[in-house]
Amino acid sequence: MSDDFTLPEDKAGRMERCAVFYTDVVPHNHALGLRLVDVGAAEATVELPYAENLVGNPETGVIAGGAVTTLIDATCGTAVFLKLGRFAPLVTLDLRIDYLRPARPGIVLTCVADCYRLTRQVAFVRALVHQGDPGHPVASAQGTFMRTEE
Repeated sequence: MSDDFTLPEDKAGRMERCAVFYTDVVPHNHALGLRLVDVGAAEATVELPYAENLVGNPETGVIAGGAVTTLIDATCGTAVFLKLGRFAPLVTLDLRIDYLRPARPGIVLTCVADCYRLTRQVAFVRALVHQGDPGHPVASAQGTFMRTEE
């Protein structure tokens, strides 16, 4: 990929470039309403606002697992981009999600992902989903992502 995909070094620049990813580059993220709220050197925080059209079970009002999975996958991918310092093609090899408790209806879901190891071909990421209290998570995840560029 060209240098056009390089992320700026400053946090504000990285936030701005990555936020475009959520609104312009990946229509599915945009359709779900995913919002990038914070970035670090290898860490991303993304929110999934509560929406009635994302509810999996109308009796409980809980957001569907597929929407939560997308939140986790997108946040993990962003953490990899941040660790790499650029946007690059990635493939999700494995994404293990442990749903720890049902999400409370009407409350934003927040995912924090950290790319803790990067090899020549594979990135390793951990993530946690909560609703305002990271000590009381809704889900935890572990993922591996393959880099497809050389």
